[in-house]
Amino acid sequence: MKTSVESSVTSRSTPEARSRKVTDAFVGKRHDTDVLVIGGGPAGTWAAISAAAKGATVVLADKGYCGTSGATAPSGTAIWYVPDDGQTRERAKASRFEMGGQLAEHAWMDRVLDQTWDNVEQLAQWGYPFPVDEFGQSQRTSVQGPEYMRLMRKRVKESGARILDHSPALELLVDDDGAVTGATGVNRQTGETWLVRANAVVIATGGCAFLSRALGCNVLTGDGQLMAAEVGAELSGMEFSNAYGLGPAFASVTKSMFYKWATFYDEDGRKIEGAGSARGRGVIARELTTGKVFGCLDLADDQIRAWMRTAQPNFFLPFDRLGIDPFTQHFPVTLRLEGTVRGTGGLNVTDHDCATSVTGLYAAGDAATRELICGGFTGGGSHNAAWAMSSGFWAGAGAATFAKDNRRATSVSLYHTGGVGLQASSSSEAIDSAQVVRVVQDEVFPLERNWWRRADLLDDSLTRLDTLWKRVRSGSPAGTAQEAVRAREAAAMLATARWMYRSAQARTETRGMHRRVDHTAVDDAQHHRLLSGGLDDVWVRRQPVTVRATPDAIAQGALA
Repeated sequence: MKTSVESSVTSRSTPEARSRKVTDAFVGKRHDTDVLVIGGGPAGTWAAISAAAKGATVVLADKGYCGTSGATAPSGTAIWYVPDDGQTRERAKASRFEMGGQLAEHAWMDRVLDQTWDNVEQLAQWGYPFPVDEFGQSQRTSVQGPEYMRLMRKRVKESGARILDHSPALELLVDDDGAVTGATGVNRQTGETWLVRANAVVIATGGCAFLSRALGCNVLTGDGQLMAAEVGAELSGMEFSNAYGLGPAFASVTKSMFYKWATFYDEDGRKIEGAGSARGRGVIARELTTGKVFGCLDLADDQIRAWMRTAQPNFFLPFDRLGIDPFTQHFPVTLRLEGTVRGTGGLNVTDHDCATSVTGLYAAGDAATRELICGGFTGGGSHNAAWAMSSGFWAGAGAATFAKDNRRATSVSLYHTGGVGLQASSSSEAIDSAQVVRVVQDEVFPLERNWWRRADLLDDSLTRLDTLWKRVRSGSPAGTAQEAVRAREAAAMLATARWMYRSAQARTETRGMHRRVDHTAVDDAQHHRLLSGGLDDVWVRRQPVTVRATPDAIAQGALA
């Protein structure tokens, strides 16, 4: 397996994938459309609406029920919604720019802030019930997931797009030239297969949280990134995919905003100094490697407590069920891996319309890299929500334009590209998806391996992960639709872990959320992005970053 940083790589679909032609013997439902959107969260729904607005016919396939599945749907989220008045946006950008190791690009941050402002205005016009303050001003810096996604599903249907619920995609299809021309999948409820022939495809499947049981994330297993990699797409920022969410040890809720009013204690009831600071997550991580940590929201006054109940009502459901008062009683907390959902790694986009490096394929939301606006540090909910709105809007429009300019005859040959779990093999050994998932989790969950990283442990994990990939790569195809879904999820998690750790090997410094205990300083010579890709052989290569100096830096230079 390759471990060095490569200077170049050829992105194309594999010969094995191209040799498996889709025949008339395919059994299942068929759909022809201009644009196929895979994923029904914020990015996917914005993409479908945007593509339809350009006059394209659209099919949206969701792994769950569009409007209720994914990380946004079950809870509230902040939005990176910043007015363009004087220095407000410059200050907002500067903070994330520094935290992310100066890997974000100002042009992209400006674009996202502009587009998010417009999209939030559109939400208001569509009737989203933004709250109003005591002065009658609409407050638009956050949305409630259930209301937001219910509205987005409604708008997708009104746009004329067709929604395929409970219909995970399993693989992409390509034509003779290697351009993406659709996808195949299954309906989880009926077991029936489906095929969508499309002139362009948008991957909006979310990130990969490794089935860590973080709220809303158990449908987010990296499926879209696996399918894209099988046709030669590149990823970026995968070393910045070690985001952990703070939450009660007995619950899936990892919304962490309320913990700014918390005090943290050890098992003996002693206050843990520094745990509530800006770098408190690291203090808590250190404590968790040796014992339990407890929290209490004892810094919130009565007014704040009342506001919390209305701002994030589902935050309190687990406490209420157990009869715990989080404002007065200590409760155990943990750090739950959220991977590329809150991390910044994902499919690399090469243009303003969020096209990938593969013809006909676009990426949006958490499935795509967020380095462009966050660099190497998590955007949390707010930046990710803004990125989902903006990138979804651009990807949908870009895919629609491409589809209209490149309408291919319906008689064009289509080829399967799916590997693990789908491709015929000489081996009779079935893939044990549950075991694959357990092995991957054992490598990526431990804080001492993933929160902090060092060369020997990265090598150790990759030895096992690479060996496991060889085994599943040669496994026999899944026997049922449900088994195929599970096999693809397991393969996607395994592939994601290998891209993460191979990229982490290559970045021999500490930058953003990538923490190397054997390279603790920022290395100015590594001020670049790391692209990655490949499946049997994972490769990594450098990409320069376009950076404009911040206003503070310009001012300091003028005064020097």
